Amino acid sequence: MPSTKPPAKYAEDSIRVLKGLEPVKQRPGMYTRTDSPLHTIQEVIDNAADEALAGFGKRIALTLHSDGSVSVDDDGRGIPFGVHPEEGVSVLEIVYTRLHAGGKFDKGGSNAYSFSGGLHGVGVSVTNALAKKLAVTVYREGQVATITFSGGDVTEKLEVNKTKAGDRKQGTSVRVWPDAKYFDSGELPKNELVHLLRSKAVLMPGVIVTLTHEKTKETQTWQYKQGLADYLMQSLPAEPLIPLFEGEHYAEEGEAENNAEGEGAAWCVAFTEDGNTLRESYVNLIPTVAGGTHEAGLKDGLFAAVKGFIDMHSLLPKGVKLMPDDVFSRASFVLSAKVLDPQFQGQTKERLNSRDALRLVANYTRPALELWLNQHVEHGKKLAELVIRQAQTRQRASQKVEKRRGSGVAVLPGKLTDCESRDLELNEVFLVEGDSAGGSAKMGRNKETQAVLPLRGKVLNAWEVERDRLFANNEIHDIAVALGVDPHGANDEPDMSGLRYGKVCILADADIDGSHIQVLLLTLFFRHFPKLIERGHIHVAKPPLYRVDAPARGKKPAAKIYALDDGERDAILDKLRKEGAREGSWSIGRFKGLGEMTAVQLWETTLNPDTRRLLQVSFAELGTTATTSALTKLMGKGEAAARRELMALRGDAVEVDV
Repeated sequence: MPSTKPPAKYAEDSIRVLKGLEPVKQRPGMYTRTDSPLHTIQEVIDNAADEALAGFGKRIALTLHSDGSVSVDDDGRGIPFGVHPEEGVSVLEIVYTRLHAGGKFDKGGSNAYSFSGGLHGVGVSVTNALAKKLAVTVYREGQVATITFSGGDVTEKLEVNKTKAGDRKQGTSVRVWPDAKYFDSGELPKNELVHLLRSKAVLMPGVIVTLTHEKTKETQTWQYKQGLADYLMQSLPAEPLIPLFEGEHYAEEGEAENNAEGEGAAWCVAFTEDGNTLRESYVNLIPTVAGGTHEAGLKDGLFAAVKGFIDMHSLLPKGVKLMPDDVFSRASFVLSAKVLDPQFQGQTKERLNSRDALRLVANYTRPALELWLNQHVEHGKKLAELVIRQAQTRQRASQKVEKRRGSGVAVLPGKLTDCESRDLELNEVFLVEGDSAGGSAKMGRNKETQAVLPLRGKVLNAWEVERDRLFANNEIHDIAVALGVDPHGANDEPDMSGLRYGKVCILADADIDGSHIQVLLLTLFFRHFPKLIERGHIHVAKPPLYRVDAPARGKKPAAKIYALDDGERDAILDKLRKEGAREGSWSIGRFKGLGEMTAVQLWETTLNPDTRRLLQVSFAELGTTATTSALTKLMGKGEAAARRELMALRGDAVEVDV
């Protein structure tokens, strides 16, 4: 029976524009972690740390008050509280009430912060939005300014007075009452807070960091003069095999064309034979708990140096192949990188995405470790023995797996360029459209772990093809044989013991044709290989559509920047303008296809596990029923009317690629 409910009204007044901090309150999880208020407090701590990093503060004090509020005090320069020349509002108010506002965007001109913890521009404005109350006091240039907020709105207007005798000279004090309704728990996790504060002291030798509990009157104080080595030795779960490898290097003016002055890293690495490893990394004092490209740079640097030492002394037994994880798996480290313009994954800044950071850290750690190993040959040989044992253990494990799978394997397709490893944890195959793109992928790949299967033309729409007719299509036959898994249904339990790759990556052009090929392959996997999706084996690689050749600006050298789409390209150009680049001083190249990219470009942007963007395919959010319904409408032969209706309703939302 048709519904008698009147259709929902959809008119001009249905569109709502979220203003100010409303987006944060409506979707706090997009801007911060919501398990506890710790990340919102960390934003305040990071601001204090940025002052110390810039050389203007020697003290950071955090107090846990009896009423549940938290205050952070520093002796930095103090946030400016005069009127902003363009906005006509106090700078102090702007900092706490506007997204994408702060002193860290200005990388040219006055350079208030040459290095700071990220440029997503949310920071303390999110802290303010998710607080019942937030009070700020600033001491600056002989004056004291106060302002109070509630839920992001000003409740006590800015008041400025002259400082009195005995008042501190400069600094900022922020007291926050987090609003528990936005968090799973209103309590701060004490262990994480202590770890965060202690790490700030480690990374800023000489700076005093304190934590005071108002209820118990207890105060913990951290100050490290030796920095990373002291911290790592105190925290290591096992005795190191050889002395710690530590060092630091920061670019000087004119030292290297690709590094800005001051960029670089400090590191301390310990190798242990067994037990858990300790790994901590930071970018401009921001903890990157999910790692990122700076950790990948350390991994590359360590591997290159150790492999070079082993080759030089002819220590590698016959038949043993070294891989980066053979070195890295037994390394504990603390890494602190300084990057002029860090690009993080997401607002919580837990993973660094800046591609340049990989090269930056690798180029500084590799020669330092090479020199150290050759100055301490006995220690180098001990490390080499450990690494070789790791490689032999890995190879034995993969050989056992291969032996179990060896019988009855079909002849692999001739156009498949296979990888050398047989370790499912490492192996991946790229399904690439065309021989041209396939050629670039074959030259640019890591031969040890990456296989390439070129596909000729567009794959058959397999939505309504019966399973026993699938292998009549050569491309689908080759995909199934290369993967080592037979076609199956959603309710089947296929034999997965023959699976040859842990990751199956769809690699198509970044344009509309490429999107069509992606859809056809995803249709094939969803319809006839659903267990591969269910178990997380299917991925989509995201190659860039544009390359922007950016000129030198301020401290930033000239650079090649890649963009996935029009939106990223426009964001890059906006950023270049803000950094002082003259309009039109950049050039933009558009990749018509993967075949146009050199092997090096394809490796850097799409194949390298440390710098690429690879999306895992899943249907958990929609569920299999809804996904089946959507794909039937899109791919079914008898669904032309439904597709016409869909195009009539949603056609305006489609971007046309001409």
